[in-house]
Amino acid sequence: MPEMPEVQGLVEFLRERTTGLRVTRATVANIAALKTYDPPVESLKDTEVAGVERHGKFVDIATTRGDGAEAGPHLVFHLAKAGWLRWYDELPQTLIRPGKTPIALRVAFSDGSGFDLTEAGTKKSLAVYVVRDPAEVPGIARLGPDPLDPSFDRDAFAGLLAGRRTQIKGVLRDQAIIAGVGNAYSDEILHAAKMSPYALAAGLSDEEIDRLYTAMTETLAEALAAASGKPPADLKDAKRRGMRVHGRRGEACPVCGDEVRSVFFADNSLEYCPTCQTGGKILADRRLSRLLK
Repeated sequence: MPEMPEVQGLVEFLRERTTGLRVTRATVANIAALKTYDPPVESLKDTEVAGVERHGKFVDIATTRGDGAEAGPHLVFHLAKAGWLRWYDELPQTLIRPGKTPIALRVAFSDGSGFDLTEAGTKKSLAVYVVRDPAEVPGIARLGPDPLDPSFDRDAFAGLLAGRRTQIKGVLRDQAIIAGVGNAYSDEILHAAKMSPYALAAGLSDEEIDRLYTAMTETLAEALAAASGKPPADLKDAKRRGMRVHGRRGEACPVCGDEVRSVFFADNSLEYCPTCQTGGKILADRRLSRLLK
């Protein structure tokens, strides 16, 4: 699943590559992906890209009309678990056949370039919105603070944790609490903080909060730096290379050499190092498990 660093990499790429270009065509190939109807997707035609921003894990392409004095619609999308953006310097002219392609949306620009939003697998969760204001998108409206916003300091983070008798893994992933962190980077943050994913947020000591805040900001900043300047085709590999425990089940922890373990849930898993994070204890492989005695 693309998370904040990869989405920010996409935003920076699109901002540099598309700002000032005119949208010549926006074609929806999977109607289920389009979550809005007013304004219609056709309203994007002949608008000019004014800027590209990130809200959590949402990409927001702002447009203008005419000489730029009139605001146009925003094209907002969320890539969900299996979505991605495929960029073309020369957009293919082949006809898209709805239901016969992984393409959910194709956008063409005035210089011949463009992109497809694609989604692998049978479970379709990729979401596209055409709105007048990004705040109209429900997922954006309920986002918590961005963890790398300068105003989001250690005390603000501690305030979000206070009183939450929820496992810290779930808190980090909850977009209404902290925006942009998903399954992969929450694993990485907790490993860097030497903290069990099952630790309760409300039970963390001041020292543990300090450690977790530092791990979160440093892990995300390093991942953002790794993603910066890379084209969409290279972002996934850059993410994988940077992972220490996520997706590394059975491999040696790069810090202590212990075996990286997994806990599997219905539709995902978490990875952790027992020596670094749980005092050597193995987490039972079921949801809401306690540490094995």
